[in-house]
Amino acid sequence: MWPWKSSNRSPEYKYASDKSKYQPHPHLGFQVSHRMMQLMVGCLCFGVLLILINIYQLRSLNAGLTVGDPDFGSSTRPVVWMNGKNLRSGYLKHVIAVFSRVGYTRTEMRNRLFDVMWAHDYPFGGELKDMLQTLEPHQKINHFPGSGFITNKVSLAVNHFQFIPPAFVIPKNTDKFLEEVKTIPRNCGWKRATITEEYTSKLQKRKFDIGIYTVLTSIDPLRVYVYDQEVLIRFCEKDYYPFDADVEQKYVVEDSYTQPWELPSLRELWNKGKYSRKMLLNAYLKQQGKDVNKMWNDAYRAIAEVYLRKEPDLISAASHFKSTRNFFEMVRFDFILDADLKVWLMEVNMSPNLSSAAHSDNKLMYEQVIFNLLGLVGVATKLDHSLKYSSPSEKDMLVSDQDIQVLYETCASKECTKACFNENCRLCYSCLRENERDFIKAAYLEHTQRGGFRRVYPPVMTSTGEARKDSPALSLSSSNQLMFQWFKTMCLHDISWCA
Repeated sequence: MWPWKSSNRSPEYKYASDKSKYQPHPHLGFQVSHRMMQLMVGCLCFGVLLILINIYQLRSLNAGLTVGDPDFGSSTRPVVWMNGKNLRSGYLKHVIAVFSRVGYTRTEMRNRLFDVMWAHDYPFGGELKDMLQTLEPHQKINHFPGSGFITNKVSLAVNHFQFIPPAFVIPKNTDKFLEEVKTIPRNCGWKRATITEEYTSKLQKRKFDIGIYTVLTSIDPLRVYVYDQEVLIRFCEKDYYPFDADVEQKYVVEDSYTQPWELPSLRELWNKGKYSRKMLLNAYLKQQGKDVNKMWNDAYRAIAEVYLRKEPDLISAASHFKSTRNFFEMVRFDFILDADLKVWLMEVNMSPNLSSAAHSDNKLMYEQVIFNLLGLVGVATKLDHSLKYSSPSEKDMLVSDQDIQVLYETCASKECTKACFNENCRLCYSCLRENERDFIKAAYLEHTQRGGFRRVYPPVMTSTGEARKDSPALSLSSSNQLMFQWFKTMCLHDISWCA
């Protein structure tokens, strides 16, 4: 039966002559089409309105269309451009989370209108090169041009640092390699090119390495920091003895490494309190009568020496860019120890792993490292907006000319008020060039916002302002000398500036 054969007939239908069917009213087709047209036009207008709203919001977000008071700045949120492959896999999840917590809006699209670009891979080649050569002063990139001079194993090995095991370029140095092999005891297991076996350390019969998160914030002058609150400690999955070169889990640290508290000798200490990995290692080594302070100082000195040796290469690589102030970089220095706690540098990792997918226990460490890093390099400030829209008053509030002034009495003398030729007057504000004032202000902000990071270059100083004996030799560049002298003067006024 047809649905309209009912006693409650619609007035829109009339009875047919054969009284067997109902037919639509002749005007019904027009009415339905007219209503459908109105609905379609309404949907189209609504869609266009949504698109316009999205475009406006996107432009406001990226271009900072929010108008602010010249003295108070703008409330536009800063933007981080996450640049990497397969981001949905989650390997940068913690980086994204920290940026979100400190007020950043994220984009994954190529766009010149960003405040920070976090690139997982080295970004200075290919299609991004031209864009990165024309950065605005407020924009930051998480890599330095030429950072491969630090992270390339061959580049490090051929410099013959005292803290890097012998290494050889094969086949070029095959003869030297074979000569070195003859000096290594048979039981050291040099099979499969593990010539560094004699140096590696063992704890609870397991080999392990120590990863120190290190940040380069400036070149010319050089400033380097290490995260001093925590380190990554990775144990091999199997005991070293009895040695078997065919079982790589005995001497190779793989992704599925063993956490320190999983070892019986460290588990008891771990269960007694909330130890960090670094605290746990320190406690154990002190129980064995080891000098852990010397161990860490040796590692920090090695890091500083690598950057000092490679700074000319970094300066050369960055010379093609408008300014080096746009760049910062966090890497991870991986060390091993010998039986005497001598540190040996194995490699430096560009874009170190910050994913806790394989080890959920690493989540807190990664997020603390990232958070402290963003504060150190000034992209996570206490302001609620991008530094691009900061007023002069806001910038002075962060660090003013008065903050970097030192040697008050000396600079007030007639000698320094008349001329700057005297070396004692070199740090006086009136004697500083504009670019020198800028990098000193950057150093000031890094110190006040360093969080869990510790400066390793310019070197740590004593309370009398002298570089400690275990510090690396000073670079002879004028900018590094000036930077050291400024930190030294600040150290004499306030001991917190010494380290």
